[in-house]
Amino acid sequence: MRTLRKMIKVETNLFLRDSATVIFGVLFPTALLLGLGAVPALRESTPETGGLRSIDIWAPTALVFGMVMIAVQHVPSVIATYRERGILRRMSTTPAHPRSVLLAQMIVAFTSVVVSAALMIFLAWAVLDIAPPERPLEFIVAFIVGYAALLGLGMISAAVVRTSSAANQIGTLLFVALMFFGGAFLPRVVMPDVLREVGEFIPPGLQALTAAWSAEAGEITATAGGQPFWLQIAIMAGIALLASAVAAKLFRWE
Repeated sequence: MRTLRKMIKVETNLFLRDSATVIFGVLFPTALLLGLGAVPALRESTPETGGLRSIDIWAPTALVFGMVMIAVQHVPSVIATYRERGILRRMSTTPAHPRSVLLAQMIVAFTSVVVSAALMIFLAWAVLDIAPPERPLEFIVAFIVGYAALLGLGMISAAVVRTSSAANQIGTLLFVALMFFGGAFLPRVVMPDVLREVGEFIPPGLQALTAAWSAEAGEITATAGGQPFWLQIAIMAGIALLASAVAAKLFRWE
C-alpha cells in the first residue's frame, strides 16, 4: 500500500507537468462549453429542442470530450512510453511491481476526469445556467461505467503498441471516431439512422449521461425507440469487462 501511495504521488506530479494533457483533458471541456455558450444562437430555445437550448443538450458531449481524451489518448501514451523506455521491465526486478505503476496511472487518470467533470458542471451552472444533472445517482453510474468502457478500449491499445508515437496515432484515430459518433462534429439529429443507432453506445456512456443529466435532452438525442437507460449501462459494463480482459491477455511488459 505504501508503494502504491508513492506511485500515485509520482504519477500525479508527472501528470501535472504534462501541460497539454492538463489543458486538453481537464480544462478544455469546460473552456469549450463556455466558448460555445458565448454564441447567442446556442443559448436560445427552439420548438425542435422541446424548449431546451442547444448548449443544454451539448453539455454532456463536452464532458465526454475530456473522458475520451484521457482514456484513449493519455493513458495509452504514458504506458507505451514506459514500455518503450524499459521502465516496466526494470521495475519487474524491484519490490515495486509494474502493476503498481499501471494502477497508479489509472487512479490519477480517473481523478483527473472527475475533477474535469466537477469543474465543468459547476461552471456550466454558474455561468450558463445549465441545470446540474437531474438524476445524480444514475449520472454517477453512467459516468463511472462509461469511463471504464472507454479506458478498456484505451488499454487494448496500451497493451500492444511498442512506441508512444504509435499510441498517440491510434489514440487520435479512436478519439475522432468516438467523438464523431457522439455528435461532436455533426449533430446526431441530422445523421443517417444507422449512425444514430451506433451513437446510442459510442462513445460509451454519452447517451446514458445525457439521459441522466436531462430526461428531455436524452429523448431528443436518442434514436426512435432508444435503448432503456439500464440496458445501456449493462452493455457499457460488458464492453468494459470484455475490453479489459482482452487488454490483460495481450499486455506486454517489454
